[in-house]
Amino acid sequence: MTRAVLLAAVAGLCAAGGIAELAMLPPRRRHRAAQRLRGLVRHAAAGRRGGGGHAARVDAAGLRAGLGELMLVKLAGVPAGALAALALAPAAPGRLGAALLAGLPLAGFFAPDLWLATRARRRARTIEAEAADVLDLLRVALGAGLGPWRALGEVGRRHPGVLAGELGAAARRVALGVPAEVALLRLERRCAAAGIPALTATLRRADRLGAPPARALAALAEEARALRARRAAEQAARAGPKIQLVVALLLVPSVLLLVAAALVPALTGASL
Repeated sequence: MTRAVLLAAVAGLCAAGGIAELAMLPPRRRHRAAQRLRGLVRHAAAGRRGGGGHAARVDAAGLRAGLGELMLVKLAGVPAGALAALALAPAAPGRLGAALLAGLPLAGFFAPDLWLATRARRRARTIEAEAADVLDLLRVALGAGLGPWRALGEVGRRHPGVLAGELGAAARRVALGVPAEVALLRLERRCAAAGIPALTATLRRADRLGAPPARALAALAEEARALRARRAAEQAARAGPKIQLVVALLLVPSVLLLVAAALVPALTGASL
């Protein structure tokens, strides 16, 4: 508890020194520093608006939560990390307790971002694995005479995968009156995987110009199959060293133990 009070006092002194230094600056530099500080606070509170912002990460992870709920979880992680640090700091040796008091609240704040990135990465791999089958089904639906948005809705209704579900959700948004461009942008954000921007571009052309997308969808399906085969080859290449490590650490010692168990009685009997 004494360390926590000491750290809080140091933080207060640093804040007071920063405010005093800010007050001593010339008016122009003070205004510039205040604008920069406001930008940092706004960035921490709402996240970036670009492709790497918190809202895009939430969509890429496939969550229905809003940005405010994410920030609430991040802010709740700070006191949770502080409580964990206060519980672990007395038992920590040396200066590790102070490091825990400083690091665990930060870890609690950034842990949701790490979880979102991991979930988005897994979701992207799932979408890439499903893309070829979903695109073939979409091409068949369009070839049967359905319109692009109705075909998306049928694919979402008949296929159980993640990508098909997002295509069906985009079709339902358009049916409820959402502009097609907005629905396609939302689809890109929620399916941040390889091949999805090309798919949305094909759907835009089909919606605006009436261009038949069957040939483009067939090409996209072939690219998805090639990507899936390349990923499988990469996984097989990474599995080779792991298998060799298992053989070296488990199978070889077990075989040597069996050989030793067979040789020891014979050597013992020969010595007697």
